[in-house]
Amino acid sequence: MKNFDTRVYSIADFLEWHNNGLLELSPDFQRRSVWSEKAKSYLIDTIITGKPIPKILITQRLEGARSVRIVVDGQQRLRAILGFINNDFKISRAHNKDLAGFTFDKLPSDAQQAYLQYELGVDLLLGVDYEEILDIFARINSYTVSLNKQEKINASYLGFFKQFAFKYGYQYVKYFLEAGVLTKAQVTRMAEAELSADLFVSLIDAVQTNKSNEKFYKLFDDTIGPLEEAATRFDNIMSYIGSIYPPKELAQTNWSRVQLFYSLFTAIGHCLYGIENLDKNQRATLNKKLIGKIRNRLDEISAKYDEVASTMDKKGTTTDIEWNNFVNWSRRGTTDTGARIGRANFICSQLMSL
Repeated sequence: MKNFDTRVYSIADFLEWHNNGLLELSPDFQRRSVWSEKAKSYLIDTIITGKPIPKILITQRLEGARSVRIVVDGQQRLRAILGFINNDFKISRAHNKDLAGFTFDKLPSDAQQAYLQYELGVDLLLGVDYEEILDIFARINSYTVSLNKQEKINASYLGFFKQFAFKYGYQYVKYFLEAGVLTKAQVTRMAEAELSADLFVSLIDAVQTNKSNEKFYKLFDDTIGPLEEAATRFDNIMSYIGSIYPPKELAQTNWSRVQLFYSLFTAIGHCLYGIENLDKNQRATLNKKLIGKIRNRLDEISAKYDEVASTMDKKGTTTDIEWNNFVNWSRRGTTDTGARIGRANFICSQLMSL
């Protein structure tokens, strides 16, 4: 039998209850407030931009003629929401450039009004005793899937690098999916953010193993560093690749393999801007007039890749050492630094004769 009711209350409702002593945020079974200011800022930006947040779970008890709401799940969200109204912290530039440094009092009056009117979804428990509440709370916190590495990073960092990696992952996820670089199942586990972060690292530092990515989340958590310039380059490289290969056409080539797409991106990036640890003597001069010729050369590389790989499968090797290495770098240790550098340099060398 259903023992809860789904309702909607505004932030103003929760503020009124809190100010009148009718909201209990720290029941015995709840974790205490541990959110960082970045985590709070991220939540506030979610509200200000009108995006949904998870539902709050509450129950009620009567104290004389007064009804007190007890928060079963969501106390840290509510503490952040109410704390912002109290000007306890500011919005981070990592989350909202236009409102960076704003407290609630500094928001325009219409933004304050919209914030207070923002509606929170609530499941209200009905006639549930303390022991059953404990059971419900335990169940809520049991429905979790083991996090992969990218999901753990997502839970640990909220600063500038994360915002850029996720924004550009979202921005190009349609291309990645239509091109076959990623699958929808992978995207549900944040593969687009992982790929975007990987590409950003190559632009702000060097081509390297994706095992290094987390240090850049940490390095650029509180400072923006070179991320804005890298973002401009990211857009230009993706535009260039999109001009060469519309997504469904890229899907018909070996460049749709994620390891080869990474190398295509870094090779084009090196030709356009230079990447620290790639061969400085292998930077072809690229412009939009060469799109057709670049497409032909990349098609040739993709076709020969299949030919060489087939020969290697039968004989174990070929007489062309460069191609032999390229295929090996594309099939073994594909995210190792050495393999990534080798693949990108090989692609750049193939574009030099255009």
